[in-house]
Amino acid sequence: MSAIRQFLILAVLAIAACAPVYRNHGYIPPENDLAQVVVGQTTVDELPGLIGRPSSQGLLTGSGWYYVGSRWRHYGPYEPDEITRQVVAVTFGETGTVANIERFGLERGRVVVLSRRVTDSGVGEISLIRQLMGNLGNFSAGQLIDE
Repeated sequence: MSAIRQFLILAVLAIAACAPVYRNHGYIPPENDLAQVVVGQTTVDELPGLIGRPSSQGLLTGSGWYYVGSRWRHYGPYEPDEITRQVVAVTFGETGTVANIERFGLERGRVVVLSRRVTDSGVGEISLIRQLMGNLGNFSAGQLIDE
């Protein structure tokens, strides 16, 4: 009976090892919390109480807050797969109030705008993608090595 019990335990462990494990990384504010943020009225100082602190901030001081969250599937010995990724970008106007809230997703390796809230159509600030890609090519190898 002992050999059968050991075999059953090993079989259960082998089956459990093949089950995918899902892990969430980062933080995305829930929609009901984001609904409390009023574009053009909510200030930078009010945001931490409404939706929490961001996981990263814009390259320019006060240019924006970025909340990044992703869901990964780990399956046995294989490389983890990123199932979903979302970025919520909150940008600010010159007066320190929220100027825009955008939600981006990653679908088929391309960034897709999922939702956008803007006060006026003539937004003159730097977009999220332009900020992320803006520094490519603006440095040389000599700057990386202190000469």
